[in-house]
Amino acid sequence: MTCQGCKNGAAFSSTFTMAFQPIMDTRRGEIFAHEALVRGADGSGAGSVLSLVDPDNRYAFDQQCRVRAIELAAHLFPRSNMPHLSINFMPNAVYEPRACIRQTLETARRTDFPLDRIIFEFTEVEKLDTAHLLNILRSYREIGFKTAIDDFGAGYSGLNLLTRFQPDLVKLDMDLIRGIDTDAVKQVVVRRTLDMLRDLGVTAVCEGVETAGELQVLTELGVDLIQGYYIARPTFEGLSPVSLALAA
Repeated sequence: MTCQGCKNGAAFSSTFTMAFQPIMDTRRGEIFAHEALVRGADGSGAGSVLSLVDPDNRYAFDQQCRVRAIELAAHLFPRSNMPHLSINFMPNAVYEPRACIRQTLETARRTDFPLDRIIFEFTEVEKLDTAHLLNILRSYREIGFKTAIDDFGAGYSGLNLLTRFQPDLVKLDMDLIRGIDTDAVKQVVVRRTLDMLRDLGVTAVCEGVETAGELQVLTELGVDLIQGYYIARPTFEGLSPVSLALAA
């Protein structure tokens, strides 16, 4: 299979790399996953790289992100009790999912990285063709990848999408989590959202956790998977140590 994106997509010529931020399973006391986050080759933030992405080169950029994340993770991740690798992808850069996935599959094969340890997550930062997105998500699941919706609660069609496809993970938007220990309304919204996700068989991840108070409330609500600066900040081309108190 091939497609016009593979044939005509402009190359992304700027050099970039990845930082990794852990997602902690606080109940098990272990790292569930590391999210790969784009960084400039000099360690600069994601904005310095993303500002160079345009409709002509986003296919090449998306492909390079996958390859770089898997190559680095294969080098850094322990082989025993291997955590998951979470990779952000751009749905509008995927023309035909089974054609566009070939380079990812080849990289995983070359580095001996298990497909069932890879999570593809997307953020609804722009309106998407729902049928196209569902085709991507269903194809990825059939191949053996896990899928996730990022920033749930801040996108365009989160609830509508959930009625048609239930991903493995949903990451609640950090604006819902920030200050939840002192905001009764947020506690109600998050509690009801968690109940809904449990009923659908979807695992929740709460991101943007920055304080002990936020973590305590989320733990009381039954959340196991936590991501945020309170756990660990992203580490440039490395794996972040986590709090010993949380890992105990």
